[in-house]
Amino acid sequence: MRTVRMLMAAAAATVLSVPLAAAPAYAGVTRTRAGSASDVTRASWSGPAFTMNGSGAVVTATMSRAVDAIRGGTGALDVVVLAGSGTGTPECDVVMTLPGVNSCTTDVLTRAADGDDPQVNTDIRRAEFVYFAGGDQCRYVAWKGTALAASVASVVAKGGGAGGGSAGLHVNSDIVYDACGGSATSATALADPYGPDMTFTYGLFRWPNYQDTINDSHFVTRDRMGRTLAFVARALQDGRTSGGRAWGVGIEQGGSLYLDRAGVGTLFGQNAYVVLGDHVPERARAGQSLTFSNFKIWKLTPGSSFDFAHRPSCGYYLRSVTAGVPSGDLYDGPVVTDCGGGGGATFTEAEPNDSRSAANDIGALAHPLTVTGSLGVSGDRDYFRESLAAGATLTVSCAVPDAYDGDLYLLGPTGSTLARSVNDGAGADESLTYTNGGSAGTVFAELEAYSGSGTAAYTCTVTRR
Repeated sequence: MRTVRMLMAAAAATVLSVPLAAAPAYAGVTRTRAGSASDVTRASWSGPAFTMNGSGAVVTATMSRAVDAIRGGTGALDVVVLAGSGTGTPECDVVMTLPGVNSCTTDVLTRAADGDDPQVNTDIRRAEFVYFAGGDQCRYVAWKGTALAASVASVVAKGGGAGGGSAGLHVNSDIVYDACGGSATSATALADPYGPDMTFTYGLFRWPNYQDTINDSHFVTRDRMGRTLAFVARALQDGRTSGGRAWGVGIEQGGSLYLDRAGVGTLFGQNAYVVLGDHVPERARAGQSLTFSNFKIWKLTPGSSFDFAHRPSCGYYLRSVTAGVPSGDLYDGPVVTDCGGGGGATFTEAEPNDSRSAANDIGALAHPLTVTGSLGVSGDRDYFRESLAAGATLTVSCAVPDAYDGDLYLLGPTGSTLARSVNDGAGADESLTYTNGGSAGTVFAELEAYSGSGTAAYTCTVTRR
């Protein structure tokens, strides 16, 4: 939102920082480049990848993931930071400490017309990642219709990436809450979802797998759940999304959501929330308070994931708003796990899932979760990807049919064995429990056909606490 970008310490002595004069027609642009003076050239890139930050600063955990994903683990890339105000290069100072970064250029644009600055657009089109800084998103949405918007989209299209924090988070969703009429609070938004501070910009960007979304920042600290509910209701009332569904994504300051090319978002740092509105509001009219029944809200904790390409239909809690008044605690609630077979309560393995890289992702589904599958050929292995917060305990218990002897393993991100259950004999059940004593991250459950095979189904119960 409307934050002040702070001057940070200069980059390391090995980083070259070169302020360059802008062309007279775009006197409002300030350009500072750090790192190599020459851009990287390469035939193809391995993104897209995105970072969605609850506050303005770069989060190294997600930015380094994005850099590695885009460059495919080899070579280096160029980054551009876009800002609408401020001094210094705090984002590039952090970016230049990361492996795989060739250069980082900060362009500060003070007018809407600066979106057509030839040098700015050259910087963007030659980069592989564009980061929108914090500040005032009303300045950023003014770049809609300029060359800048198309230039940023071209970076993503070639397999690069984009992201941002605070104001920069807002402009990376389908629908942008632009705050051009002032910053709405939860109280004012729920009291009148068409109030003067409820202003939006449409069609700035639309990233793969992230359609029908409205981002919000500084989420818990500034108590913004109520206004995100109103954002979602407005989008539905105004017919701004597809399929009668609108999704709010609220990220707490210090939190960062990394979105990979497959559409899976993994959360780092602080909590985040995904809000679904799946029907037209009971009441959303100018000058009247909002009434909307049964918003579905997913609470994400660090280390958990959410599949935006295949959005879950279970694992949420429900909250309603009646005449502007929420039905309970908006930031927590009893999780719905029985959704009439609509996902979350049960999951059936999907082949191929014979390696960690091809593992079925069950991290965003409701727990306890029942997983079924079969070990159809000798030596078959089924892998399932889980998200485990720091200090959390995961238990996997598998009922194995008499057709085969199945062994159960829990593996770390690199394949190291964290726990195992290897009871002898066909039909012997397997169970393991593991408590994460380190930082939040991904683990893999592996069920292996030690001997025998068959189409008879195994059934595993997966719980997290």
